[in-house]
Amino acid sequence: MSSPDREHRRRLAIVLWGVLGVVAVLVEAIYRLGATAARILTAHELTTAQLVLLAAWTVVIAYFEGYRGFQQRFSPRVVARALYLAEHRRPLHVALAPLYCMALFHTTRRRLIATWVLIAGIVALILLVRRMSPPYRAIVDAGVAFALAWGTASILIYLARGLAGRPPDISADVPEDAIRAGRDAEQLARPPVRVGGPCDP
Repeated sequence: MSSPDREHRRRLAIVLWGVLGVVAVLVEAIYRLGATAARILTAHELTTAQLVLLAAWTVVIAYFEGYRGFQQRFSPRVVARALYLAEHRRPLHVALAPLYCMALFHTTRRRLIATWVLIAGIVALILLVRRMSPPYRAIVDAGVAFALAWGTASILIYLARGLAGRPPDISADVPEDAIRAGRDAEQLARPPVRVGGPCDP
C-alpha cells in the first residue's frame, strides 16, 4: 500500500472514530428514552389533551433541538471538528476524538462555555423529568428521543457529504493559538521565495 493510501486510511479512521463515537452516544440516549416512553405509554392510555400535548411538544422540540440545535449547529460542527482533527492530529485528541468532536475540550473559550452550560442544562432537565408523573414523563421523553434521532440523522448526512469532499460550511471552533501554530508550521515548511532579477546571484 502506498504512503498516500495509508495516510488517507488514517484520516478516514480518525473521522469515523470521532463522528461515530458521538453517534453511538446519541443512539444509546435515543434507545433509553424511547424504551422508557414506550413502556409508560403502553401502560397508560393518554387523554385527548395529552395526545395534543404530545404532538405539540414533539413539533416544538424537533424544531428547536432537532433542526436549530442539531442540524444547523451541533451536527455540522461535529463533522467539521472531525475533519480538522484528521488533518491536525495529536495523540490525546485522537484518542478522545468523540469528546473532541463534541467540543468538550480544545476549543474556543466561548464554545467551551456554551458546551458545558448546555450539558448542565441537560442534566437539570433529566432530573426534572424524573420527578414528573408517568404520562407527562413519557411525553417529554418521546419528543426528546425524536429530536435526538433527527440530530443523529443530520450528523450522518453531514459525515457523508464531508467524506464526499463537501465539508460543512462552519467553523471547527479551535483555539486561535492552534490556528496560528498551524500557519507558522506551514510557513516554515515552504521553501524561501527569492526576490530579485534573473541576473542576481
